[in-house]
Amino acid sequence: MSLSSHLEELRKKHASLSERVEAAQQHPGSDDLEITELKKQKLRLKEEISRLSS
Repeated sequence: MSLSSHLEELRKKHASLSERVEAAQQHPGSDDLEITELKKQKLRLKEEISRLSS
């Protein structure tokens, strides 16, 4: 897998997590721990994307 395709996959996963976080936050009674975990995963992906891009 080339670096550019790997970065693209990471960006897709990041966008997917963003959508999941937004959807969970809009539903009352959503599990705060699940939202926190999704945000952590999203941050790890963002850091990885940043690291590989530089």
